[in-house]
Amino acid sequence: MGAVKKAGAARKTAIVSSEFSGFPPTACSFLKGLADNNNREWFEARRDTYETSLREPMKALIEEMDARLATFAPEITGTVKGSMFRIHRDIRFSKNKAPYKTNAACWFFHRDSKGNVGQDAVHGGAGMYFHLEPRACFAGGGVWMPPSPVIKRLRGALDVGHEEFNAIVTARAFRKMFGELSTEAVLKRIPRGFDPEHPAGDWLRYQSFTAGCSLTQGEVTSATLADRLEDAFRTMTPFVRWLNTAMGFKPHSSR
Repeated sequence: MGAVKKAGAARKTAIVSSEFSGFPPTACSFLKGLADNNNREWFEARRDTYETSLREPMKALIEEMDARLATFAPEITGTVKGSMFRIHRDIRFSKNKAPYKTNAACWFFHRDSKGNVGQDAVHGGAGMYFHLEPRACFAGGGVWMPPSPVIKRLRGALDVGHEEFNAIVTARAFRKMFGELSTEAVLKRIPRGFDPEHPAGDWLRYQSFTAGCSLTQGEVTSATLADRLEDAFRTMTPFVRWLNTAMGFKPHSSR
């Protein structure tokens, strides 16, 4: 047992954070292989590839983007512990017992929120997101499927501030970068309590407020990925700030 612990400690010492220079091509090939062999034996035999191709570059990317966010959206932050999604799936209540996710992702969140990936982060406020998956890489942000009390606050803000919101999501730069907001969760009718002819009727039907843009594998494996994400996150900032303000999380002027 002592030898196993020493070996694990040596591995952690040998793998250290470094300056972000893009994800290697083996990142996508590893995830493709994992999709075909989603079991512990296959993963453990290739754990070093996971560490060097995905986990360590993701840690470096989080640190790089946190430093960049400080210059234009200081209220949004990222930490290795709070931003990186685990590779292990929660299979307790799922019929799908595959133990691993076949993607890698990180989340940048408001500093006044709980600051954890997953539901706590998403429900704690709006933020920015990066997703790496073979043939499905993207950058985005917003708030995804928040609970009922949060939805009520967002709808209340839209009731009185829909003109500002509409101007943000229809701005030329936003549309060019992200297109339309995601319509994966939209009610067929305006929620009860609002005028059917409300000028914000379309937005009031949304249950999630997210937008994103696709990334090519070439962009993800390039040393300029951080530049690409910064462009997306800068364009996303007014949208995220509006959502956060509606939820009670204010913009910051500095770190």
